[in-house]
Amino acid sequence: MTQWPLSLLPFCVFITIMTFMIQQKHLLMMLLLLEMMILNLIILSTLSFMMNSNMDLFMILIMLTFGACEAGIGLACMVKMSRMFGNDNINSSSLLW
Repeated sequence: MTQWPLSLLPFCVFITIMTFMIQQKHLLMMLLLLEMMILNLIILSTLSFMMNSNMDLFMILIMLTFGACEAGIGLACMVKMSRMFGNDNINSSSLLW
């Protein structure tokens, strides 16, 4: 297996973090970027550990579980916010200020 995916994935995580810092207008965009960051980190850990032991597989499964829980909670918060304020704009709500 070549080494270029391992060198490309930290760059993808960095780009995701930078986009997350820039795009703070819509909650849906922020949730999608969080999911992308978690999936990039899971792929990076899977490729870097390369299944050395059963504990690595267990940790990857735990990371996937936390990613799914984060997505579910974020979606529930977005639905609640869109019902209360009528949109998913962060600036229209009084959550930050």
